[in-house]
Amino acid sequence: MIIKTVKVSNFRSHEQFLLDCKKKVTQILGENGCGKTSILEAIYIVLQGKSFRATDREIVKRGTDFYRIEIEFFDGRKIIVVYEEKNGKTFLIEDQKKKRLPKKNKYPVILFEPKDLNLVGSSPTRKRDFFDRMIQQWSEKYHDSLLRYQKALKQRNELLKKDGVTAAEFFSWNLLLAKYGVEIREMRNKMVDEINSKLTKVYREIAQNNDDILLNYESYTKDFGESEYLKILEMNFEKDLFMGHTSFGVHKDDYDFMFNEVLADGNASRGEVRSIMVAMKFIEADILEKKVKKKPLILLDDVFSELDETRQKALVKNFEDNQIILTSVEGV
Repeated sequence: MIIKTVKVSNFRSHEQFLLDCKKKVTQILGENGCGKTSILEAIYIVLQGKSFRATDREIVKRGTDFYRIEIEFFDGRKIIVVYEEKNGKTFLIEDQKKKRLPKKNKYPVILFEPKDLNLVGSSPTRKRDFFDRMIQQWSEKYHDSLLRYQKALKQRNELLKKDGVTAAEFFSWNLLLAKYGVEIREMRNKMVDEINSKLTKVYREIAQNNDDILLNYESYTKDFGESEYLKILEMNFEKDLFMGHTSFGVHKDDYDFMFNEVLADGNASRGEVRSIMVAMKFIEADILEKKVKKKPLILLDDVFSELDETRQKALVKNFEDNQIILTSVEGV
């Protein structure tokens, strides 16, 4: 689907905004703080069902109680999203109202933000979020397993803060964490293997050198099966009770980028780190297109100002067959 127009009402700083899109490259120009990223966020909500940076309540323009997004595609179809503080979010698709965006109506999106360029040296939480969002676009099973794991983890952590609880009360939550934790780890391993089969080759094409790049996945749960996973959760009961949170599980996992067999963070130059992340976006788009059989929409949020001319050209050339909507202070 190729976007023709984007209309928003009461969306962050925008009371009303209309964007006419081109089939190839659309630029949203303006100074920092003028609301350019908000338009990309609105597009993301329509195509993926939720924001990549906030809750719906936080998005509503101050002084109002709703927001509205309408996207029209070149084939004539429309999707309208309305969020009301009293009634929540509604998707209007072909005259049918839905409380959630149906899987069949989701469309693949590659979002490239300036903070992605700093992923190599970022926190484990930030890296997990980056890869979780990536896998969820092409795997409904991963999305469901992660959602179920997070709900069970929240319930277990809330129970750990109560007085007088016993180990037996945690059994059902421990079972769920073990089941979905193993599923999540196995799917993350597959994703990392697929990325690594392409990473060095794509990186070398961008950086024009012979460096070796590897994505290393460090699972806190090692290669434990469900029974071992469950046993450790049970063994950690007193420790977790004292700490007030669950100390073992895939929610502690981390990723590291390796540069010629050493950590890229602290050893690769600023330019080399940026080449790694540009390569990652190329690989993400390639895997996503092959998995969902659709050419992703590319959203570039002010990343050109962070890249030199060589990497800018590589970015444009790689996505020349995709629709691109980008924000920038100056024209590209």
